[in-house]
Amino acid sequence: MTPEERREQQKNEEALHASSLRVPRRPPWNAKMSVEELDANEREAFLSWRRSLARLEENEKLVLTPFEKNLDIWRQLWRVVERSDLLVMVVDARNPLFYRCPDLEVYAKEIDEHRRTLLLVNKADLLPFSIREKWSDYFRKHGILFLFWSAKAASAALEGKTLGYSNGMQSNPHESVDTDTKIYGRDDLLARLQSEAEEIVSMKNGSRSDIGASNSVVVGFVGYPNVGKSSTINALVGEKRTGVTSTPGKTKHFQTLIISDKLTLCDCPGLVFPSFTSSRYEMIASGVLPIDRMTEHREAVQVVADRVPRSVIEKVYKITLPKPKPYEPQSRPPWAAEVLRSYCASRGYVAASGLPDETRAARQILKDYIDGKLPHFEMPPDVSNDEHHIEDAVGPSSSEVLDSDSSDGEVLPYDEHEGAPSLEHVLDDLNSFDMDNGLASHKAPVQKKSASAPHKQHKKPQRKKDRSWRVRDGEADGMPVVRVFQKPVNTGP
Repeated sequence: MTPEERREQQKNEEALHASSLRVPRRPPWNAKMSVEELDANEREAFLSWRRSLARLEENEKLVLTPFEKNLDIWRQLWRVVERSDLLVMVVDARNPLFYRCPDLEVYAKEIDEHRRTLLLVNKADLLPFSIREKWSDYFRKHGILFLFWSAKAASAALEGKTLGYSNGMQSNPHESVDTDTKIYGRDDLLARLQSEAEEIVSMKNGSRSDIGASNSVVVGFVGYPNVGKSSTINALVGEKRTGVTSTPGKTKHFQTLIISDKLTLCDCPGLVFPSFTSSRYEMIASGVLPIDRMTEHREAVQVVADRVPRSVIEKVYKITLPKPKPYEPQSRPPWAAEVLRSYCASRGYVAASGLPDETRAARQILKDYIDGKLPHFEMPPDVSNDEHHIEDAVGPSSSEVLDSDSSDGEVLPYDEHEGAPSLEHVLDDLNSFDMDNGLASHKAPVQKKSASAPHKQHKKPQRKKDRSWRVRDGEADGMPVVRVFQKPVNTGP
């Protein structure tokens, strides 16, 4: 099967088993139950949930995310969902649907029919205004409550700093007109969260007048690891109250922070929800799994090379990637080996063995990809993913330089009317590519051992063995004469 057919088969299989991806539910409980009984019921329900997902993992056509398998972490989620009036799901703006868990919204509705789930699209400053418009249209079309937000920009504003948009993702001056596409500030977000939560509480109680000054609404924050939940909490509180790091899984327990007499925030540990994915390397590139635990660096970098256009990589890192061969598609993405070796050559990364230090280069490229130095974003499902949006956002690309280089006649585009390249050139290119990328056979070519020692292989040419010069008087045959001295026998006196 071709990769396209295999991916189509995987999509059909995912659509068939989409209803099986559920968040574990907390079993019914009441205050009269003992601790041992409650713990036994939760463990039994959790094991049944694990068994149902184990059947999906046995299907070779499906690839599941490495979801959270610790019951204590899921208990933290249960407590946050139960005590929250408004549930805020923090997602990454560059691929919101990857970090969104629809079943968690269903679970929140099962606990309380009035409870809502707000999709907080973090890192929205990495998206151009036109892309935010497309995502806002998609969310409105599907009835999803959402807000655009940037925790990094809000934290910088608190410190009196301004973020420099070196990658060209600056805001549009007309975006403030539309409230759906604007990036909310700290005060606007706090006011919006409090108003949404109070509206939910008023729907519970039947009237808004029931909310007194002493009553406080609780807003819970949930989501994948490393999407910015703790950074959002710190920006809203105004000081560092929760630990923040680029490594996923920093928060271990849920924390309750009181903003005012009417608003309380609740931070939940990051959870990897069960969902379908293409590979484990996509999880590493998305920042869900730690980069330091990466074992195969080329596969993870290939995910980056497939998503970021060639010209953007060359412009950001100021490197020149090898161009496709004449017999290859000229629009193919660069190989991971080409990106890593070009990056190592420009930075001087050399391992102890003398080869390019690809592991160090891969970690740096993946960190730049997650932090937003390499601009990338996914389009809504009903919109085609066009690379020109990324190139326009980055600025003037180096395509003009590439075109001028290609006009020098070094690499000619393949034209089927002019005839295919010679077979010898194709085989030579394939052999050289295999050797550069480590794809060649590891068996060393068998060399015939020389008869003489290595230090005797480089000698001056010897004279011809003509012994005629040894012949004297023309009588001998040229061989040296051996004279033997025989001692006389002692015959006695």
